[in-house]
Amino acid sequence: MPEVYLDHYAATPVLDEVVEAMQPYLSEQFGNPSSLHSRGDAARIAVDEARELVAGLLGAEPDEIIFTSGGTEANNLAVKGIAFAARKKGNHVVVSAVEHFSVLHAARTLEKFGFDVTEVGVDGYGMVDPEEVRAAITTDTVLVSVMAANGEIGTIQPVKEIALIAAEKGVPFHTDAVAAAGYIPLGVNDIGASAVSIASDLLYGPKGAGALWVKKGQRLMPLLDGGVQEGGRRGGTENVPGIVGMGKAAELAARDLEGRAEALRGMSAALIGRLPEAIPRLKVTGHPERRLPWNASFAVEFIEGEGMLLFLDQKGIAVSSGSACTSRALKGSHVLSACDIPAEVAQGSLLFSFGIGNSLEDVDYVLETLPPIVERLRQMSPLYDKFIKQGGG
Repeated sequence: MPEVYLDHYAATPVLDEVVEAMQPYLSEQFGNPSSLHSRGDAARIAVDEARELVAGLLGAEPDEIIFTSGGTEANNLAVKGIAFAARKKGNHVVVSAVEHFSVLHAARTLEKFGFDVTEVGVDGYGMVDPEEVRAAITTDTVLVSVMAANGEIGTIQPVKEIALIAAEKGVPFHTDAVAAAGYIPLGVNDIGASAVSIASDLLYGPKGAGALWVKKGQRLMPLLDGGVQEGGRRGGTENVPGIVGMGKAAELAARDLEGRAEALRGMSAALIGRLPEAIPRLKVTGHPERRLPWNASFAVEFIEGEGMLLFLDQKGIAVSSGSACTSRALKGSHVLSACDIPAEVAQGSLLFSFGIGNSLEDVDYVLETLPPIVERLRQMSPLYDKFIKQGGG
């Protein structure tokens, strides 16, 4: 039986080159970058080199990069750190309704500290209207945060336009680029952002490593106290192996971005083009054109995503239903809900996230395997039975 992994939004395999780069810092090069001896120097140099590589992926300066434990911490540091630092200027934050929970929940935490939060809605494709962001900004707004692209449905947001509006209003703009970095061009200065979050594990690097780019001059209140690491903006002994691995992964992503994107787009487009022909009453979610190259997302009517996931897994196919952070919660996707997709349809969501190890043969195997599974589950569905009895087809 084939083993087809199509859940790269949840986790990517660590590339051999990345493992090789990390290995010395898991064994003989175990020094603390803050130590004033040769082992400490070796670790500090490794961290500095990784910082340059991550900066290179983003078109940034190395001293603008803050290493974190992942995308979640990077988003929390951006949202809370920028808002708290500007509290004397105002207490209002604007986010989109389709943000990752690490942004949405951070914003809700700010509400507990007296901030007002406005959630800007999206259209049926999950796209934010920049003019709605403009309308949401007030004289008290201290931050706008809209993701570069949504990993669940693949929609790429008009962040340049939103950043320009925020700049016109004198408001910092943060974008969560975890799903986008390494797959679409993402120069931070080209975007016009004040802060950008990325994560190692979406770049074929190790889990537990991430980074926040913060523009020079942008005020940021640290969330972790206790040390002078990361320029005093993020205390704690650095995760040297993880940082080194992230640096190598960023270097490879920058080098291979165009080729990766072309290959991934070919596979996702093949599935998006062919699966609706094989399965009736299946909806492609996300924008038809402005979408991440690795993303193919759908909603299948009359059945739940969890059932399809379990049957697909028995056939060796690993996929997700909605966000990896919520798939075990058995709750409807807030992203699909924001797109006005009915709850009973959203429950049948499927996310195929392609990786560099996949091929068009994997697409063929999905097309061979999924339709009989859907038919079997629909035969057990009272919703489908009611639909058929009412003359549907």
